[in-house]
Amino acid sequence: MDDEEHDDFQTYFTERLPGLLRLAYLLTADAAAAEDLAQTALARTFVAWRRVRASDSPDAYVCRILINAHRRQFRTRRIAETLVPVVPDRAPSAGGELAAVDDRAGLAAALAVLPRRQRAVVVLRYCEDLPEARVAEILGCSVGTVKTHASRGLARLRANPSLRLETGIQPAGAKQRIGGRAGRPVPRQPRPVEEHDEIWGGLA
Repeated sequence: MDDEEHDDFQTYFTERLPGLLRLAYLLTADAAAAEDLAQTALARTFVAWRRVRASDSPDAYVCRILINAHRRQFRTRRIAETLVPVVPDRAPSAGGELAAVDDRAGLAAALAVLPRRQRAVVVLRYCEDLPEARVAEILGCSVGTVKTHASRGLARLRANPSLRLETGIQPAGAKQRIGGRAGRPVPRQPRPVEEHDEIWGGLA
């Protein structure tokens, strides 16, 4: 990596780290794990920076790196949990903690009930507002699979009475973001999409 490439990476790192941390947190629901995941993704991005830089969408490339890193971490954790009993640091709080999900912790807790694949689809499709085709590209699956996971993920969130979650997601043509208070979905305000704004806009 020459000096110009190194400087480009440093600029990219500075601009994208807050959004990468938020995406990692929505996937892991744990601040420390999210930081580790984001750092892992950026380290792998550094190694592959020439390919990332030359790709049609560097942000989509980095997002795919992060999703793959999360998949590997998830598998490693599952193996560890089968070998070592997990003792929680504290008892879980009473039900109803997700009456409002417009805060980051509440939204991450709501998403944590989903299987890993469904969670990734819901995060990318609705929290990051990516089109189905881009989500399919990032996850390496078909658009039909994205639609199935999105539908099942949202249904599971809505069906969990302890969450009392109102996603505010409407059929195509009237879609709204996840994040409004229960019973008061917040409509997404339209805005122009910049070249590298598809994944990272609004993440900081």
